[in-house]
Amino acid sequence: MLDISASYTDLYQLTMAQVYFKTKPKSIAVFDYYFRHNPYGGGYTVFAGLENILEILENLHFTTDDITYLEKHNFEAEFLEYLRDFRFRGTITSVAEGDVVFPNRPILQVEGNIMEVQIIETVLLNILNFQTLIATKASRIRHSAGNKILIDMGLRRAHATGGYLAARAAAIGGVNSTSNVIAAEDFKLNASGTMAHSFIQSYKDELQAFRDFAKIRPKNCVLLVDTYNTLKSGLPNAITVAKEMEARGDRLLGVRLDSGDLAYLAKQTRKILDKSGLEYVKIVASNQLDEYVIKSLNEQKAPIDIYGVGTNLVTGKPDAALDGVYKLSEYNNDARIKLSENIIKVSLPSKKQVFRMLDDSGMFYGADVVGLASEENISQMLHPFDSNKSLNLQNFKQEALLQKVMQNGKRTIEEKTVAEIAKYTEARLALLPDEYKRFQNPHIYKIGLSANLKSERDRLVKEHKF
Repeated sequence: MLDISASYTDLYQLTMAQVYFKTKPKSIAVFDYYFRHNPYGGGYTVFAGLENILEILENLHFTTDDITYLEKHNFEAEFLEYLRDFRFRGTITSVAEGDVVFPNRPILQVEGNIMEVQIIETVLLNILNFQTLIATKASRIRHSAGNKILIDMGLRRAHATGGYLAARAAAIGGVNSTSNVIAAEDFKLNASGTMAHSFIQSYKDELQAFRDFAKIRPKNCVLLVDTYNTLKSGLPNAITVAKEMEARGDRLLGVRLDSGDLAYLAKQTRKILDKSGLEYVKIVASNQLDEYVIKSLNEQKAPIDIYGVGTNLVTGKPDAALDGVYKLSEYNNDARIKLSENIIKVSLPSKKQVFRMLDDSGMFYGADVVGLASEENISQMLHPFDSNKSLNLQNFKQEALLQKVMQNGKRTIEEKTVAEIAKYTEARLALLPDEYKRFQNPHIYKIGLSANLKSERDRLVKEHKF
């Protein structure tokens, strides 16, 4: 369980909550969580972090130390007493964790007391934005790697403890295992690892380093062959040890390349291994890999079996952050809207439902329509801002995506393992046409509004326009 107290928030959430406490303590609000752009210039996003949020909210409270600290920030005693007994008792509807999602439509909605739903904003954005970013990066790397094995090796380069949840999100996106021991233990992931150059450097003789490692760790043994010279030293010594392992009834799992021209070295390594009767020895590659490098290596037909991906995965490079937001859409049963000179930042009012259009074969058609929560079987999708564009929906099967996952502060769905979520992600991505998965100029997934929601939005825009 993530050990997070309710002080894992921004100060302004608490300053606003104190005003609500004094002026409107029983008010009910609805907030939408969504993002404005797909990361990495891609055509889709993988939603991750929901299970963690449900776990956090079920247990969220202010500790005695939290209250003592907040006394120093001029919060009134009566409000601090409220915080002592604070619990989240709201309702959450959400898409399933691991689903494929798109910009500018609700992914998750929170409804409850205005103070409660305000205080949880920061932790919700912190967890969902980060894991969704990393899960999406992992899915892109998986798309490039095909059926090759992927290992998350990024903890040492991660943003401090962010590497913990990065390993979880990476698994949801399609990574097979992680070097991160605590994440593997807590999230029931496959743990894997090889060795570092320092291990070999600690010996005067590279061959002896390999021998000791193979004798003590004969299972899943991978030897790092580029400490001195890959083809003239590391690989010949690895072959010697592989033959010695065979004589003992063991098998070398693989050799790892961590520098140089990976395509060239992999081809040469495969040729030499095969000539030595070691066709079963796998080639592992690492060193600043991402979806583009892996795509290039595969296009060059580099005979690499396993990719170890680190920095670029767990830091979400190059985007670094998902622009997820949390906007008020309803207050005491009245619709609310946020306006902006940038039309993409105009929010959608009221409680809503999102419907995904499926074609005759069950594939995603390429359109999600946002309607009011009370609507079903929407007949027409309208462009959010262009009145001349619409889509007739009568011939599509419509899948309602937002489902209740928490009520009165308690989860209403069964807990899912990371492996189950990852399998769901794989299945949902299989329904997304390839043109949305390509890295260059992907198709844009259409997001439209029902006539009723557009009418409500346009009414509020007119009402608040100066």
